[in-house]
Amino acid sequence: MALLTAQNIVTGGLEATYTAAAAGGDTVVPDERTFLHYKNASVGDITVTLVCEGTCSFGSSTPTHDRTVVITAAEERFIPTGPSIRFADSVTGLVSITYSGVTTLTVAAVRI
Repeated sequence: MALLTAQNIVTGGLEATYTAAAAGGDTVVPDERTFLHYKNASVGDITVTLVCEGTCSFGSSTPTHDRTVVITAAEERFIPTGPSIRFADSVTGLVSITYSGVTTLTVAAVRI
């Protein structure tokens, strides 16, 4: 797993640096102002999953509230990582991200 480092958007703009999504998944420090920007250059859809590590709001100790987002073929998506989503691991403070495919998927963590 690779730790994605948020790139700050400044008043002069940001030319974001994208990296290949890691086959074993990625992690990111969640922040109300941090988003993941994905580019899918594939001819097929790719599913991105933010893994719920903590206790859900209904009290279940089994993480059953993973967030899945489909990145449509040849499209892009922004996904928020804010701590209010409650996906962060209570020990590491990181959000874990998994992918249904990574061959043509790139990602940049950006912070506004």
